[in-house]
Amino acid sequence: MAKKASTSSKQVKVKKIFVLDTSVIIYDHTAIKHFKEHDVVIPITVLEELDQFKKGNDTKNFAAREFSRYLDKLSGNHSLQTWTPINGKTHGNFKIEFAQKAKNTDAEYVFGERKADHKILNCALKVAEENLDKKVVLISKDINLRLKAKALNLTAEDYETGKIKHVDELYTGITTVEKVPITAIDTLYQKNEVDVSGTLKRDSPMANHFFVLKNGQKSVLAAYEQETKVLRRVNKTVAFNVVPKNAEQAFAIDAILNPNIKLVSIQGVAGTGKTLLSIAGALEQRRNFHQIYIARPIVPLSNKDIGYLPGDIKSKLNPYMEPLWDNLKFIKSLFGEKEKEYKQIEEMVEKEKIIVCPLAYIRGRSLSNVFFIVDEAQNLTPHEVKTIITRAGENTKIIFTGDIYQIDTPYLDAQSNGLSYIIDKIKDNKLYAHVTLQKGERSELANLANELL
Repeated sequence: MAKKASTSSKQVKVKKIFVLDTSVIIYDHTAIKHFKEHDVVIPITVLEELDQFKKGNDTKNFAAREFSRYLDKLSGNHSLQTWTPINGKTHGNFKIEFAQKAKNTDAEYVFGERKADHKILNCALKVAEENLDKKVVLISKDINLRLKAKALNLTAEDYETGKIKHVDELYTGITTVEKVPITAIDTLYQKNEVDVSGTLKRDSPMANHFFVLKNGQKSVLAAYEQETKVLRRVNKTVAFNVVPKNAEQAFAIDAILNPNIKLVSIQGVAGTGKTLLSIAGALEQRRNFHQIYIARPIVPLSNKDIGYLPGDIKSKLNPYMEPLWDNLKFIKSLFGEKEKEYKQIEEMVEKEKIIVCPLAYIRGRSLSNVFFIVDEAQNLTPHEVKTIITRAGENTKIIFTGDIYQIDTPYLDAQSNGLSYIIDKIKDNKLYAHVTLQKGERSELANLANELL
């Protein structure tokens, strides 16, 4: 007698239909490719919203244009109201769905307002009503929209591609090791390096990983060199008169000044010195690069466009760039007005050897012979971070700084922002180093706020 097939070994996959919200396309314009064999519905309202975003130099404008081009390429001679293959046999199909009301539920009536979000909800409800044999899921980066969908008994999920699952366990770049052999610590002080195998009771560490090695009262700072398999001593190096105040800052400056490391990320709360150390490190290496770019993404207050601010474009942008200028002014203040370093900074600004600008202003440029600092990188998407890194030409170094828990954009969080993404994905690469700064050094008052408020 033939054995019955085990139900556990042959589980039937339920095909799903994913309805995408505009926020997903703005976050990742390639999102339609990431749903494998399942089908994707784009509400017509999403196309209407993207049409409003197509002009401009911001990331959302770029995403809107690229998505429209991609759909146009996919559609060919197909009518977009019928199912169209996304990528041959490996992926499902997609179509554009006109926002229609379902028979039993009207989101505009329930929530008492005619708006784009409610049209998208109605579209998802209609798709679910017409496809009872499939699971219909609304995908949105907008938490409130997901909550509204669930209130209407509609399955809703966040867009998971690029999301870091265990952000609390995110790579820190630093390990403290107790009871290290005294001989290893002495060797590091005498010869500035020691073989890793006899020092650490573990497999080879990650590339450019930093260590605080201790044995009783003795301690030493070290970094792992992957190619030579040695621990290299890290000194508390002064960068353009900025003195590291703790081991973490010493590690950060070491990574910034290391010519073999082309990409550095520094994560930490306000007051830990992320931006200051990066700018000081850039100035220390000013002769090795043609220009120093210091940029940050523009995140308008209360999500208002900068157009509401008075004055010309320079006046509108000044409030956002002021924290970067503050750090530059602080470094200048470490020197007397007659000292050459003080005059060098002023001259570099005048001759545009140092450029402080919004991140949008350098999009599309090729970055060769540039020291590039990207501040507030937690407000970037993974796609934006990838775009920036791919612009790097010969002799370019990029520093990303930010705090993954202080996000100002509505559709990002600690798990889905670009800074978390690169820390998780690029660790253990010989061209990359990461340092998490935890000790605040701005002032006792700032530390009090970080700890208690």
